[in-house]
Amino acid sequence: MAVPKRRTSKSKKNMRRAHDKIVVSNLSTCSQCKKVKVPHYVCHSCGSYKGRSVIEIEAE
Repeated sequence: MAVPKRRTSKSKKNMRRAHDKIVVSNLSTCSQCKKVKVPHYVCHSCGSYKGRSVIEIEAE
């Protein structure tokens, strides 16, 4: 079984972990109801996508 000859330094360890950060996704506003939504997804509040109604949302 392979065993490292030297201890991994703090800088090498942190360079390896540089890609593990949490990225906040970008948000956009819906063109019809002006609520915040994820881009390229159907709006959860009004059911529209690219300016047209795609799904029917039940009234609560």
